[in-house]
Amino acid sequence: MSGGSRVCTHCAQNYRPCEQCGTLLPDRTDCENCGSAGRIWNYNYKPDPRFFGHGPVFLGLELEIIVPHHNYDACAATVGEHVRDLAYLKHDSSIEPLGFELVTHPMDYQFAIEHFPWPLLERLTELGCRSDHSVGIHVHVSRNGFDSAAHIFRWAKLIYRNESQTVALARRRSRYAVFSPIARERVKHTAKDDLRRYGMNRYQAINPHPRKSLELRVFAGSLGPQQVQAALAFVAASVEYTRTLTSTDVVRHGGWDWEQFTAWVSQREEYAPLRAEMEALACAC
Repeated sequence: MSGGSRVCTHCAQNYRPCEQCGTLLPDRTDCENCGSAGRIWNYNYKPDPRFFGHGPVFLGLELEIIVPHHNYDACAATVGEHVRDLAYLKHDSSIEPLGFELVTHPMDYQFAIEHFPWPLLERLTELGCRSDHSVGIHVHVSRNGFDSAAHIFRWAKLIYRNESQTVALARRRSRYAVFSPIARERVKHTAKDDLRRYGMNRYQAINPHPRKSLELRVFAGSLGPQQVQAALAFVAASVEYTRTLTSTDVVRHGGWDWEQFTAWVSQREEYAPLRAEMEALACAC
């Protein structure tokens, strides 16, 4: 891969990595990523991923932002100055009347909380941007962060079995993040990464189609740091909660019940943004 484009093995011999970001570049060309703060890429742009933190669970944040016409360039430049090599901007025609999507490279939860430039969100609000229920927050979670297909199955079941609580936490119900009965029935195929053959579209609560991740699409957009952090925390916490969940936990102790999950979250300080958001929305129990 070179900046999101595929090259054959033979041609790859004529490429070199950028000294700053590692993106493969044709010989005698300059990197368009580095030094291009505020650049907005086309919707299909997909650069070589850079991983931040130690994993094994890596999260990718996609935040859709509505931007005022008169401040569009200034807002894009502000994002570029804050995120540097951690994220990039993409055009998204679905954001109306005008906007862009902020997309981060993969990062583990602790890194995201400690190193994402959270003051950026307040600055964008000051510049007239907004992000609400008409747009979304999508969180990708790496498949390699799960222990097994069974672990993915347990994680997806937790979310699908608690639809009403998840929707309350997400602050919206969207046609772009449907809790489809068919998708729920085919969770085992999502876990095994063979759902594509069944023709499911990506507009599900859990989109199984990315090659190396699962995308939770349920959250309403926000420029409030706690709400964005809570979305990341929910994904990270639900993955860890279901990691060691056993069949006995599920059958005898209600392991998939929302109350069990929230009790587990309440005992872990690292998920404080999630706990605070649950309490604010009255969906902690």
